[in-house]
Amino acid sequence: GVRRILGFRDGYQGLDPERGREPITLTPELVDDIHKDGGTILGTSRGPVATRIAVDNLIRRGIDILFTVGGDGTQRGGRDLYNEARSRGRPLAVVGVPKTIDNDVMYVDRTFGYLTAVEEAAHVLECAHMEAHSVQNGISIVKLMGREAGFIAAGATVASQDVNFTLIPEVPFKLEGEGGFLLALKDRVLKRAHALIVVAEGAGQDLLNNDANRRDASGNKKLADIGAFLRDSIQAFFKAESIPCVIRYMDPSYIIRSVKADAEDAILCDRFARSAVHAAMAGKTGLAIGLIHDRFIHVPIEKLSEKKK
Repeated sequence: GVRRILGFRDGYQGLDPERGREPITLTPELVDDIHKDGGTILGTSRGPVATRIAVDNLIRRGIDILFTVGGDGTQRGGRDLYNEARSRGRPLAVVGVPKTIDNDVMYVDRTFGYLTAVEEAAHVLECAHMEAHSVQNGISIVKLMGREAGFIAAGATVASQDVNFTLIPEVPFKLEGEGGFLLALKDRVLKRAHALIVVAEGAGQDLLNNDANRRDASGNKKLADIGAFLRDSIQAFFKAESIPCVIRYMDPSYIIRSVKADAEDAILCDRFARSAVHAAMAGKTGLAIGLIHDRFIHVPIEKLSEKKK
């Protein structure tokens, strides 16, 4: 019985009529080929929306089902909208679909987008390995996305099989001294004359002089560039050790997330979408679709937003 589906543009900003652009009507003709492209035709943005204003807008437009597609921040926003509608006695079904290449959403074995990102990252690592191999004492550093979770870095490492060091946010590391990263790297280069390093963007932040109070529009801590820091530290260390080396630093972060979904993610996306629509049409609300042991489940948004995987 659904006759009209709206796509709110530019993330939660689109739910505020004062700040957002007019939503677009999603017709079969409009969405017919979007699965062949990366990105999103709706657009994204950082930052929250005033919950009261957003719910007012939804009520005024007669919307009674809202799908929130995104990571933990998006799902926290969905939780607030659900709670506001419930406090007013408004029957609004809010169903979340977990979408993040970081793969860090609780109760979701695999978020769609993750394996596509890993596949693209593995291609970059293949090139970076060749660059390191092509010169004497070549060292390639590849920085990948992952603010608080190293799933992309770890997954690409295993897929590549050529990586020598993988640095992730979950595991602190020491840079200098006995047992430090630089001595381990020196040992590797002296033995094999090349090295490939993968570092997640959120790794080693304790080693940098970073202002913890710097936040983006969504309240996330702004990260210092661990990749450039490692490059400069390695260069200085090898110079002090009188060991010649050639360093290549690559940051393909936005490249690996802007390609179209691979076959695995396309199937996963379809299954998430169908599960979300079935839940909403059954009158369920305040939940997100989870995935555990290849079974799709309903997770209360409160639980999903408690912590990261």
